[in-house]
Amino acid sequence: MSRSEFVRAVGHEHVSADHESTFELTTDDYLTPAGDCILGIEADRSPADFSASFVEACRDADAAITATIEVADRTVTITGRGDPELTFENDRSMVGRTSTYVDDRTIMVEADAAAADIDDDIVDALADGGSVTMELRVE
Repeated sequence: MSRSEFVRAVGHEHVSADHESTFELTTDDYLTPAGDCILGIEADRSPADFSASFVEACRDADAAITATIEVADRTVTITGRGDPELTFENDRSMVGRTSTYVDDRTIMVEADAAAADIDDDIVDALADGGSVTMELRVE
């Protein structure tokens, strides 16, 4: 049985999507050029807001976790896996990682893409302040 959580955010002029091992959405209302993994700010939810059943499903090492990110009628899908160490306790930001590193911001590990892999048209729309919706689904 799959479970989903939805997060809405907005882009920012400093979105560069240059990071080669992570992607991130944050509830922060600002972005500096150093935040090269951040795709959206002012997220309406954080990992701490996700349902207990969703979090529990993500704590299975065999769980497939998919982030479907929509911006300006364009979509990118990033797939990773769960991990027993995932806590979803962070109340500010969520990070998908290509590595196996886990902290309280991690929403998936061993992701098949990072910010740097996202299509330039999507990155340009985010840099123009476009709205972003991410569906995070676990199966």
